[in-house]
Amino acid sequence: MPELPEVETIVRGLKRTILGRKIEDVWSDTPKIVKKPASFAQFKKEIKGRKIEKVWRRGKNILFLLSGKKVLLIHQKMTGHLLLGKWEKKGKSWQSLLPGPLKDDPMNRFLHLIFWLDNGKQLALSDLRKFAKAELREEEELNKAKDFKSLGPEPLARDFSFIKFRQALKGKKGKIKQVLMNQEVIAGVGNIYSDEALWRARIHPLKDVSGLKEEELKKLYRALRAVLKQAIRLQGESISDFRTLSGEKGRFDILRKVYRRQGEKCPRCKSIIKRVKVGGRSAHFCPKCQPT
Repeated sequence: MPELPEVETIVRGLKRTILGRKIEDVWSDTPKIVKKPASFAQFKKEIKGRKIEKVWRRGKNILFLLSGKKVLLIHQKMTGHLLLGKWEKKGKSWQSLLPGPLKDDPMNRFLHLIFWLDNGKQLALSDLRKFAKAELREEEELNKAKDFKSLGPEPLARDFSFIKFRQALKGKKGKIKQVLMNQEVIAGVGNIYSDEALWRARIHPLKDVSGLKEEELKKLYRALRAVLKQAIRLQGESISDFRTLSGEKGRFDILRKVYRRQGEKCPRCKSIIKRVKVGGRSAHFCPKCQPT
């Protein structure tokens, strides 16, 4: 699933390319992707003709402020990613009119939601498993929505100090890996970057969060922010489905130390990296560097 760095990569690309553009039309072969309003026909009617005034990220959500105080929310879920390009329908599939990864990379061919913009380009959602969602809400309604208000603090916000990090974890129960991925505790962190941050901080993923010492918390705070910033600079991780707005792979793989590296040697101590299940998810760690 795209996490904070992948979503931020898309958002930064959108800010450079589509601000001020008007949505002229929208198409989907999977109407269930649109959760609000209730029908795709109503979604299409309400979004056509609106100008994109602002784009930002909250947690793993991509948000577009449209003219008329409407907000388009897109959550890419497990296998979705937004693309900007030009396509035409050939038979039952869409074919890219632009050369390069939009045309050649098979992960960019699962187009299920397309917006036509007034500059001749299209903003498309490619999603292999069709789990992504789109919602069109009133700006005021979004700000009051329970699922949006319940999101935890942004780990890369300027005011997210160590004190705020410690406060976010205070009183929480469970394994540190699970707590880090809880979107109501800290927004945007998932499987990849929780593994990588815990490895950097030398903390076992199954340690109970209530048992972490002050120095361990400081190391984890620094490691989490460092790995997220590096991942953004490298435009995310594309070990699975994620691609950038132009259809290219992210380059964080050059820094990936433990995530999905079970059976390989730890780059720090050469012990064999292991994988365990925690809360239905996988955790990858070095048993020597990250003792229980």
